[in-house]
Amino acid sequence: MMISRLVAAVLAAVLIAPAAATDAGLARLARSSGTPDIPGLKMVWLAPWGDVRDAHPWRNIIVHQTEGRAGSARVGAREQSKNPTRRGVTVWVETDGTVYWAVAENLVPTHGDGANRHDNKYIDNSATYHQVVGDNSIGVEFAGNFPDVARGPTPAQVAAWKILVKILQARYDIPSARIYAHNWIDIKDERYCEGCWLATLARTWGK
Repeated sequence: MMISRLVAAVLAAVLIAPAAATDAGLARLARSSGTPDIPGLKMVWLAPWGDVRDAHPWRNIIVHQTEGRAGSARVGAREQSKNPTRRGVTVWVETDGTVYWAVAENLVPTHGDGANRHDNKYIDNSATYHQVVGDNSIGVEFAGNFPDVARGPTPAQVAAWKILVKILQARYDIPSARIYAHNWIDIKDERYCEGCWLATLARTWGK
């Protein structure tokens, strides 16, 4: 079941996203301000972009997955928008692929617990230990893996991620090697590797 779902997700990402916009077109959009329409993404702007030169100096991307039900990204994003520095992230992705930009990009939500992983369980942690933290990493939360925390993202989420990650990389000049899963950075939950499949997939897509 898991394999077929992942295969479907990959096919969705490959077949849907390339038709949405070229990489060059996405790169141009990524440097804009306001609430741009991004081809292939259903974006809900709770906080518009400003001048990218005024954005927080994001150096990394951290991929999170929440145990919430379908619909929890919308709720979480709206709560984050009301209290931007609460525990959470800047960008939330719903199970239907809707992306919520919840927080102004010059503000820093609380996520990333200090990069306390130094066991090399998933990746070499020598460059991340106490280095890849919330203050220098923009967070993306994928919702909807309740009640099975090991369940992967939906095909719609993967298709949205293929576009979203390129936008984030182009806007903040973040190389693929600086895309991290939560569980690569912080020790959290032994039941599953949070964000690992999505982060690995994004790295394979390259910049």
